[in-house]
Amino acid sequence: MPPLSQVFAVRGYLALFIAASLSTWGDYIARLTIAAFVYERTDSPLATATTLAVSLVPSIFGRSLLGPFADRIPYKYVLIASHASRAVMVLVLIWAVTVEAPIPALLVALFVLETLGGPASAAQLVLLTDLFADRRVFMRAMGLSALAEQANQALGLALGGIVVAALGPARGLTIDFVTFVVSAVVVAVVLRAHPVPGEPRPGLAGFFGDLATAAGVVTRNRILRRLLGLSLVAALGISAPEAVALPYAGSAGFGGLLMACPIAGAAVGVVIVSRWEPQVSNGRIIAMAVAMPVPLLLTAFRPPILVTALLWFVAGTLQAFMLPLQSTFSLVTPEVRRGAVFGLAGALSVTAAGVCYIFAGWLSEVTNPAAAVTICAVICLGATVLLAARWPARELDTVVARAYAS
Repeated sequence: MPPLSQVFAVRGYLALFIAASLSTWGDYIARLTIAAFVYERTDSPLATATTLAVSLVPSIFGRSLLGPFADRIPYKYVLIASHASRAVMVLVLIWAVTVEAPIPALLVALFVLETLGGPASAAQLVLLTDLFADRRVFMRAMGLSALAEQANQALGLALGGIVVAALGPARGLTIDFVTFVVSAVVVAVVLRAHPVPGEPRPGLAGFFGDLATAAGVVTRNRILRRLLGLSLVAALGISAPEAVALPYAGSAGFGGLLMACPIAGAAVGVVIVSRWEPQVSNGRIIAMAVAMPVPLLLTAFRPPILVTALLWFVAGTLQAFMLPLQSTFSLVTPEVRRGAVFGLAGALSVTAAGVCYIFAGWLSEVTNPAAAVTICAVICLGATVLLAARWPARELDTVVARAYAS
C-alpha cells in the first residue's frame, strides 16, 4: 500500500484531518460530560444510556435531511457552518449545566448540537472521495482518518471522565467549544471551495427528491445493501459496551476508561487493516464481523475491570472490518449522489446505534451491565452468521477490483 506521505501530500487533507480530529475529541468529551452529569443526578443506567442515545439519534435528522447539502453546496462551506453552529450550541449547554437546568432541557440542547453535526459527516466523506484520484491512496486516507477518529474518541472518553471529576461539567464543555471554533477557522483558512458535481434539482421538491433517489441507489445495488446491512447488524455488538460502561464501572473516571477500550482497540485494528491490499481487506470483512462479538460473550462471567477492558479492546480491534466496508461503500456510490447516499447511510447507522444504546441500557436496568453486554453480543453474533450465509463474496471481489483499479 502507498506510504502515508502520499496522503498528506494531497492539498487540503491535512486541514480536514486537523479539523475532524479536534471536533471529534471535543464532541466525545461533551457526550461523556452530559452522560456523567445525568448519571450523577439520576443514578439510573437507563437514563445514562438514553443520554448517550440522544447524542447519536439527532444525526438521523442531520445526516439524512441535511446530507444532500453536500451535493448542492461546496463542502468547505458546509463544514464551516456545521462547526460554527455547534460551537454556539455548546455555549447553550454550558449555561444549562451551570444553572442546573432540568434534564429534558439538557437533552434537547444536546439533540440540537448533534443534529447540526450531521451535514459535516457527509461533507467530510465527499471531500475525501474527491481529493484522492488514486483509490489506493484514498483507502490509506480513509484508514488514517478512521485511526484518528478512533484515537480521538478514546482520548475524549478517557479524559472526559477525568475532566468531569477534576474540573466539573461546565469547564469540560468549554474545551468542546474551543475545538469547534478552531475547526471552523482551520477549514475556512486552508481548504478551497470546489464546485459540486452534476446539476442538483432546484427547489424544496428537488431537495427531497434527492433523498428518495439516494434510497433507490442503495436498495437497487446488492453490494451497497449488503455492506450497509452488515454495518447495521454489527451496531449492537459495537454499541453495547459503551452504553453500559459507566454503570459497569461505577464511576465516571473508570467508566470513561472502560468506554475507551473498544475504541482504542478499533484504532489498533485500523492500523493493521489499512496496510492490507483492498482485495485482502475486503475479503476478510465478513470473517472479522463474525469474530467481533465473541470476546464480549466472556463478559457474562463478570470479570474484573482490567480483564473486561482487555476483552472489549480485542472486540474493538475486530471492528476494523468497518474500514474496508466504508471505503468500498464510498467508491461504489455514484459521484453525483454521494452526499445524499452518505447522509442516508450515516443516518441509518446512527439510528441503529441509538436503538442499541437504549436496548443495552434497558437490559442493564432489568438485569445487570454484564448480562446486557452478553445478550447483545449473542444477538449480534447470530444475526451476523445469518448474513454471512448469503454474503456475495465473488461479486464483492469484482466490484473491489473495478473500484480500486485507478
